[in-house]
Amino acid sequence: MRQKLFKKQFGAIAVIVFLSLSSMLLILTFMYNNYLAEEKYKILQKSCVAVNDFIDMANESNTETYNEYPAYYVMHNLATVSECDVFITDKKGVIRVCACNEWGIEGGCEHSGTQLNVETLNLIASGQKNKITTLDFYSSPHYTSAVSIESDGGYVVASDSIDDAQNLMKKIVQLYIIAAIIPLALMFVAISVMTYRLTKPLRLMSDAAYAMAKGDFSRRIPVTSDDEIGQLAVSFNQMTNSLARLEEARKSFIANVSHELRTPMTTIGGFIDGIIDGTIEADKQEYYLNIVHDEIKRLSRMVESMLNISKLEANEAEIHKEPFDFKEQVLGVVISQEQRIEKKNINILGLDLLPDITVNADKDLIYRVVYNLVDNAIKFVNESGEIKFEIKYDSKNVYFKIENTGKGIPQNELPYVFERFYKADKSRSANKESTGLGLYIVKTIIKNQGGKISVSSVENKFTAFEFTLPKN
Repeated sequence: MRQKLFKKQFGAIAVIVFLSLSSMLLILTFMYNNYLAEEKYKILQKSCVAVNDFIDMANESNTETYNEYPAYYVMHNLATVSECDVFITDKKGVIRVCACNEWGIEGGCEHSGTQLNVETLNLIASGQKNKITTLDFYSSPHYTSAVSIESDGGYVVASDSIDDAQNLMKKIVQLYIIAAIIPLALMFVAISVMTYRLTKPLRLMSDAAYAMAKGDFSRRIPVTSDDEIGQLAVSFNQMTNSLARLEEARKSFIANVSHELRTPMTTIGGFIDGIIDGTIEADKQEYYLNIVHDEIKRLSRMVESMLNISKLEANEAEIHKEPFDFKEQVLGVVISQEQRIEKKNINILGLDLLPDITVNADKDLIYRVVYNLVDNAIKFVNESGEIKFEIKYDSKNVYFKIENTGKGIPQNELPYVFERFYKADKSRSANKESTGLGLYIVKTIIKNQGGKISVSSVENKFTAFEFTLPKN
């Protein structure tokens, strides 16, 4: 199965090469055969014309019928040079003079008196018949040319066997095949190597895809070239890396969700069981029911947050972009947290320096982003600490920065701040108000709005979040 593509590719190329060479051989054979035939016809025709011209000259110089011996010598010389048979026949096609040695010595030969097919001679002489024929004389086809003798109605006939031409063509074909064997062998080796190199990455990708279907994301394709196959291998490896990260994120998400849901569910179940079986006394039931109530609200917030994340990631959340005053929105969020700010005696800086700026985005979603960042800053700022706000802008983007003093975030944890269920302060992992999804939602919203968000921190000094939004 793994060799199917290789066999198909190699077979297709091999067939194309074989058909191309075969077609070339056929074309060359056809053209060369026609060339040989035409050249042979020209020689035979010239021989017939030369003999006929000699007969005409002899007839003009003598009142009597021309002497056949002078004509014989002309025929004999032409036949020797052209390597063909030359005859003179009467009007019935009976051979009178033959160019062979025996006729020159004896005045006759075994061919003398033999009748050729006069109808064929007439057609050949008039140019109306194929010039390859046996003339009812030869055992195999011959190239034949004939010219009519005007004085007595006879014919001058010149003929040569096609065997010589066929033998020559056979030798040419043999030489062509022998000459093609080495290039063909080299070509097939090259094709085999090239086809193997082309199909090997595809086979590896097929194996890797099969392994990924079983949950194994460790396979990678070696990149051995920078052509299209190499680029495909790079893209495949990038896709594998992305799928591996998604699989890790999925496993982590499931583990985190299970952990985050298990804690309140255990608390709720324990207190409810205690109330039902009487372990918790009646005068304390209201206290524990309030705890159960808070845990249920926490579960509700967590489920709602996860649903919102799913909608945002799938781009299913409705986005209503509109121009609004970003400074006014930031001030509104800060004012809504006034009691918490006063309770921790937090010093707010930079609000009086914020410029008036209008952005075109989903007002509710951006409010949620600012609210989450302000909420986090208030949670983690130290008592009597500072929270600083800053807004900048240029022709394309608006930049918002919020910085708070406090414990900060360790450098090794900064890359994970925006992940699901991440909590910078592990001591707050049981916080009833926190779901660990806030910053992930913030990052997803900013990304969907075409912006970017980043975090910087120095332990025991500050933590700063900054995001950008396109103005339009």
